[in-house]
This record gives sequence, C-alpha cells and structure tokens, in this order.
Amino acid sequence: MITYENKGFRFLPTKLIIFTLQVFDKFSLVFVRLNINPNFLSFLGLAAGIMVGVFFGWNKPLWALVFLFFCGMLDILDGKVATNGNRRTLFGAMFDSSVDRYSEFAIYLGLGFHFRNHWILWGLAFAFLGSTMVSYTRARSESLGIDCRVGVMQRAERLVLLILGTIIGLIFHRFDLAMIIVILILAAVSNFTAFQRIFHVYRFEQKNKKSPL
Repeated sequence: MITYENKGFRFLPTKLIIFTLQVFDKFSLVFVRLNINPNFLSFLGLAAGIMVGVFFGWNKPLWALVFLFFCGMLDILDGKVATNGNRRTLFGAMFDSSVDRYSEFAIYLGLGFHFRNHWILWGLAFAFLGSTMVSYTRARSESLGIDCRVGVMQRAERLVLLILGTIIGLIFHRFDLAMIIVILILAAVSNFTAFQRIFHVYRFEQKNKKSPL
C-alpha cells in the first residue's frame, strides 16, 4: 500500500503525491460500493507484480510497463478501499506488506533474468537488498515504538523510477541502458534510505534520553 508520508525530503513532489492520493481516494469509493475486499486488491497487485517480472524476463518492456501501472494503482487502491470501507484489519495490513515484498522480488527477478549475463546483476542485488532494508528498518523501528516514515526512496518512488526508466527506454529504443541507470539509482538511494531510517532511530534515542539528575 502506498500512503502519503510527509516526513522530510522525498523524490516525488508533495503536491503530486497529495493530488494522486486524492484522486484514488475518490476512485476507491466505487470499489467500496461494489463491496470489493481490499485483500483481493492486494492479491491482484501481487499478480500484477509477477506479470511485470515475467514480461521483463521475456524482453517485452511494453507489457511490463502496462502491468507496472496496474501494480502501482492497486498498491494505492487497496489501502484506500480498506480505509473508506472501514475494513482495516491487522491481517490486511500484514498481508498487504507481505505481498508488496513478493511483488518487488518478482519484478527484480524478471530484470535479473533479462540481465542474466550482465554485470548489472550486482547492482540489481544491491537494489533488492536496499528495497528490502527500507521496509525492514521501518518495521523494526515501529516494533520499538518509533515512527519511522522517513527517507527519499520509498516504495512509491521505486515504482515511479521503474515506470520512468521503462518509458524512456521504449521511447529512445535504449531499454537496457535506461534500466541499468534506474537499477544503479535504486541500489544507491534505497540503501541510503535504509541508513536514513537507522540514523533516525539513533537521533530519536539520543533526543529522548533522560538527562542525568
């Protein structure tokens, strides 16, 4: 699920994030009226992510782009439907976060198959590590009671970068070069975001230490 988190600088403009979420907030009411289970939308998001990976692996970036859009839209809609339909549950939150990780893995796996004989596989490994650590550091810090919705490269930014890279690669017929650049950015900035969150917990602890008597 993608939500707006106004916690410091992010790659995506704040106004764009707010506008997008407002549009999907209204759109989600259609699914609420149809009594669509938000967990079903999360599952469809997983299916879309798997299809992205399949089409990347088959060297069909246009179809991968189509399913990337579906993946991103469903990633927003499931949370909005859960909220507006008053169907937020602990299981739903856990299910949503879990399938998001599997979805990202499928996308990176497909790119890995596409670049299976290329040095960028190392970059792809670090990109997936960074993406996983961004989610883990937030979950771990929140288990300690610390709100940790900070960082420049969150899930929305990762999906947007993949979409932009695919579009640019298709337009200029340089898909491999465009995706190599995207993968390197993801590898660097996702891991930077994970360290941002680790440092955020450190600063929080230092700030809230009790002064000695």
